[in-house]
Amino acid sequence: MSEGSVAPVGDPFEREYAAPMLEVPGPDVREREREEREGEALAVPWEPYALRGCVLTPDRVVDDGWVVVGEGRVVEVSDRRPVGLRTIDTGGVVLPGLIDLHGHPEYNVFAAWEPPREYANRYQWRRSREYAAVIKAPWRTLTQTTDEQPSLLRTLTRYAEARAMVGGVTALQGASGRYPDPHESLVRNVDRYILGQQPGRSMVDLDRARPEELARTRQRIDDGQIRALYVHLAEGTDEASRREFEQLIEVGLLTGATVIIHGTALTDRQLGDVKDAGAKLVWSPQSNLRLYGQTTAVARALRLGIPVGLGADWLPSGSPSLLEEIQVARRILNQQGSRVGAKRLVGMVTSQAARIAGLYPQLGTLRPGTPADLLVLQRHHADPWESVVSSDRRSVELVTIGGDVTYGRIAWVDALAGPTEREPVTAWGKPMALDLTYSVMASPEEPPRLANLRSQLLARYPQTGPIFA
Repeated sequence: MSEGSVAPVGDPFEREYAAPMLEVPGPDVREREREEREGEALAVPWEPYALRGCVLTPDRVVDDGWVVVGEGRVVEVSDRRPVGLRTIDTGGVVLPGLIDLHGHPEYNVFAAWEPPREYANRYQWRRSREYAAVIKAPWRTLTQTTDEQPSLLRTLTRYAEARAMVGGVTALQGASGRYPDPHESLVRNVDRYILGQQPGRSMVDLDRARPEELARTRQRIDDGQIRALYVHLAEGTDEASRREFEQLIEVGLLTGATVIIHGTALTDRQLGDVKDAGAKLVWSPQSNLRLYGQTTAVARALRLGIPVGLGADWLPSGSPSLLEEIQVARRILNQQGSRVGAKRLVGMVTSQAARIAGLYPQLGTLRPGTPADLLVLQRHHADPWESVVSSDRRSVELVTIGGDVTYGRIAWVDALAGPTEREPVTAWGKPMALDLTYSVMASPEEPPRLANLRSQLLARYPQTGPIFA
């Protein structure tokens, strides 16, 4: 097997991991019509409410501001206290929910992996014995269906989405083709059905997509149906990784809709081609450094004007959350000679990320009429943008998706959401409440509690990675 090849396509794990999401069945017409008619959330707080804090939007900072939420949407952003609403004075920074543009959610139940060496490309570590033991074997244990036990795919995906949410993420990329039905998702999935549409598609291995799939994808990009095509590409440091970029050009998929994930091996000339095509880049520096010992020339990409978003990748080799990934990104940009400001870094996981996903201004901003996907963080710095960049998961005070209060301080959740199915949790010493009954669309299944998800996973895989650690 060559350095630039993967395990045989008959390998169940590889088939699942690398399956392209180019043709993804969505909700049936009736479900989609209901979503568009009734909004995105299964349940929203029983009354409109308002949050007070330092409010950040892409255009301005309202240092003593209010965000009014009603019927699942942002009603107003103002410096005037609203009248007649229940209010929470957060004392923190209120901003749009974070958008993680690269991950593998259903694998985030695994503990962090210590790679035994640096690799030249992603195919090497995917073939390694260590990776088979740490990732492939437990994945099979959790997802295979036998006469004695069912697959826990739905359990581990819900658990992984809860992990993302408590880190402030309200939308993410990278769910596999076997992900549970779209209406079951806890956070939004930018490459599946979202807000009544499916603007994104994704693939891991370009050479595994059938020619007819690639042709249909290009046609849908040309027709405007696909606004973001996420492609794992040039992930490594060698010539085999760089050749993937030339292959992308050969199949006609270097376009203005193309979102290159990783791009660690891209040369200056290739980055120029990315710029000329109007393509974008998603960067996961922590995972790159751990696996390959180096990362993408993002400072060069930014100087060229290439839009850049961030992704935490996955827990085995990446950061434990997108907030921690922002801090890694800042350090590497400084090392590359680019002192990017805190505001721009925050944009990479909010407004800029939404633009890359083809979902701005529906997501990534606080604007009247947009879904109320909100994050409240403790304030650590006089400059609110710096405060966000210096935050980690312990700083998360409140998360709402479509106005629904999904995670936050217990007193706040009780005050805003009324009689909910909240579940008390202890998060890094803080008493918090988690509500997993939310889903993007109504589901006939009874929503699980975190305690149930955890017990199911631990019963079969005792090494399941904890969420609050």
